[in-house]
Amino acid sequence: MVTLPTGLVFMSYSVEVENVDSFLVLRNHTMPTTTTLELTGRYSAACPIHALTYSSTPSTYILTGSSDRSIRLYNPTTTTPSPSPGHPPIGRLIQTYTGAHSYEVLSLSVSSQNDRFASSGGDRTVFLWDVSTASTIRRLGSNSTTFSHTGRVNTVVFSGHDDSLVISGGHDTTVRIWDTKSSSAKPIQVLNDAKDAITCLATPQNGEPEIITGSVDGKVRTYDVRMGRCVADVLGTPVTSLSLSRDGKTLLVGGLDSKIRLFDRKNGTCLKTYEHPGWRNTELRVQSCLGGKERYVVAGDELTSPDTAAQSSKEEGKIWAWDLLTGKLVATVPVPWGGDASNKKVTIGRDGKEKARKNVVSCIAWKEGGFGNQFCVGGTSGVVNVYGEL
Repeated sequence: MVTLPTGLVFMSYSVEVENVDSFLVLRNHTMPTTTTLELTGRYSAACPIHALTYSSTPSTYILTGSSDRSIRLYNPTTTTPSPSPGHPPIGRLIQTYTGAHSYEVLSLSVSSQNDRFASSGGDRTVFLWDVSTASTIRRLGSNSTTFSHTGRVNTVVFSGHDDSLVISGGHDTTVRIWDTKSSSAKPIQVLNDAKDAITCLATPQNGEPEIITGSVDGKVRTYDVRMGRCVADVLGTPVTSLSLSRDGKTLLVGGLDSKIRLFDRKNGTCLKTYEHPGWRNTELRVQSCLGGKERYVVAGDELTSPDTAAQSSKEEGKIWAWDLLTGKLVATVPVPWGGDASNKKVTIGRDGKEKARKNVVSCIAWKEGGFGNQFCVGGTSGVVNVYGEL
């Protein structure tokens, strides 16, 4: 892939930045920098969050999946008073979905009508849920591994007309396409081109019959389902995150080389690379996304950079935001541990000694697919921090 010179990619663009209270103002658009709300569950302080998503338009609710095998539905606009001075208010927990997954929940996707959602997890399963009854509609695949994934399922998305398809990708290197209207236990198609685990999926919102996959083998593959064609772009480092622009013309790709890249999907060129000496992503699956009406590139932090060692000892995580066009870092947003920080667990290091658990921010979601006035983040603290307007 060829990186175009900056001047050949976008028209000239001047940036005016100023700090106003808790917001970073960038060309009349605000980047929230202070937590306005926390979402907690009964056991959330002890259970890292692995999956985070808003409901479909108008993105009223937030759905989380965690290591305690539970899925929680929150209303961030309905709050309870702050439990202590200086502490943000708590969002309302509406429903907890349990009893299906036997291992951690790793991915969530909500249907366009908000009546169903799909979940996948470490138990090699994909479930389709009814939102109102809090029960599973069906398990996609069989109880055995004959037609199902043979390893943990890292990612799941809805696709097709009326969300008739659910697409899943897993540790077994396969992508499986399921017909939600069929009673068959078999997937209607299995894509097995990847040589290592599938970590992320994306499908265009413009109705194009495409599936985009990211894999640990360092390739981003685009499948044209109608034409039966696969185009592979080599990133050269394990792919951990995919985020499509609303028009489907550009793709944001995160990898384990501490870089986030924006690609032109038509010709495969790299339009811009986002990086910073203080931001490192070499070990964990840290999500990145487009936000602020696609003016920002926003990512979490695995806190492995030497520059963040002091900060992690303060029980704070971090969000990083770059300007989409210039590639310049415009904000670093602190993420407090939240909830009852005294309930924080310790981990056992390779040397057998106890170590404080870092507040790794691994999942991020922006309201209205990046065009809303709010975003939220989650990770090892088990608490979702919400930023922006309520």
